[in-house]
Amino acid sequence: MRAGLRAILSTDDAIEVVDEAANGAQAVQRAVHHRPDVVLMDVRMPHLDGIAATRRITTAVPHARILVLTTFEDEEYIFGALNAGASGFLLKRTRPEQLIAAIHTIADGDSLLSPSVTRKVIQRMIDAPRRDPSAGHRLATLTQREREVLEQVARGLSNAEIARTLGVEESTVKTHMKRVLAKLDLRDRVQAVILAYETALVRPGQ
Repeated sequence: MRAGLRAILSTDDAIEVVDEAANGAQAVQRAVHHRPDVVLMDVRMPHLDGIAATRRITTAVPHARILVLTTFEDEEYIFGALNAGASGFLLKRTRPEQLIAAIHTIADGDSLLSPSVTRKVIQRMIDAPRRDPSAGHRLATLTQREREVLEQVARGLSNAEIARTLGVEESTVKTHMKRVLAKLDLRDRVQAVILAYETALVRPGQ
């Protein structure tokens, strides 16, 4: 599997594979050594599973973005990975061109979930929405336009779609989103979406 991934990624001149690992413990060690921009992470691995490895890497290498690539789409793995700090979750049946596009998306600071995983996340929000009373105070630090951008992100719109909806440049949307993440002390768009639901800024079904 690793040999196949390396072959796929080698077709994109913008991607450099700096190393690979056979287990979670190696993944942490080599990520700390190389400090990569993106880590492709499996879930089931010997010595240290992918969720624990993700948590350790995001702590030790804060700028590293984790893209989980796995055969399994169990809710335990999905939410475990996202809570550990993963910025993306894709299934191994993802087409090569989609994988390469996903890596660029993650590297650019966005988040990405496969469609089936997105459905599970939304359904979890519908079935058991959590409420974080303290999070509402954090939203008060946002400007009106920043709240609008966060709302659109929580509804699943891309930066380009948000730009068209709000009638602004895509670069402006990216700037607003960076400020939202900074003000709310969030790692990425996945955490921003979760917060938007927890604070009822956006409600399931809207």
